[in-house]
Amino acid sequence: MTPERRQRLDAVLSRRQPDLTILAENLHKPRNFSALIRTCDAVGIQDVHAVPGETNPRRHWHTSQGAEKWVELHCHESTGHACDWLRQRGFQLVAAHLSESACDYREVDYTKPTALLIGTERFGVSERALQQADRLISIPMVGMSQSLNVSVACAIVLYEAQRQRQAAGQYDRSRMDPRTRQRLRFEWLHPKLARFCQERGLAYPALDEAGNLLDTLPRG
Repeated sequence: MTPERRQRLDAVLSRRQPDLTILAENLHKPRNFSALIRTCDAVGIQDVHAVPGETNPRRHWHTSQGAEKWVELHCHESTGHACDWLRQRGFQLVAAHLSESACDYREVDYTKPTALLIGTERFGVSERALQQADRLISIPMVGMSQSLNVSVACAIVLYEAQRQRQAAGQYDRSRMDPRTRQRLRFEWLHPKLARFCQERGLAYPALDEAGNLLDTLPRG
């Protein structure tokens, strides 16, 4: 790996936002799910949550332009379980839903730990998710259409979150816990060796600042 490539990976990793994520419910169109993954990577989201329903989201990643290599997917058995998991970790749950009680998406403080709830293409966010949500948001529209494509709507909201976080300096320093950052750095810099260790249940060797192995290459 070239020094330039290593520097690029380290720079991206240092700007990851551990307290910003999305929860996607039962998305069934591959292009939409792949677009969500690409947007998450672009704004610095590391962890994506999904309730897959009848379809395995990983099948959709072939159109995500490689973003799946940099974003981790966490699947939940139900919307209730996913919302409980996120709330227990301090996330505010914000649901994109056209409603009289919804506020303009720009009125939410996204510098707080935030999970954006995204519903199905046809039916939107489920009733269970709406009951769990702390805030309902909508994107103002002045045309004849009443809604946007789910991946487009998600991108608009996430880039508002990025704008707020950028202004607050949340991209200026690494905010990820050291152990997670160390693990991801190894997996990003040495993907083949990471798979070797995972398959054999071996601990990752330590790396120096340049990304070189400090420990002996594991054997197993």
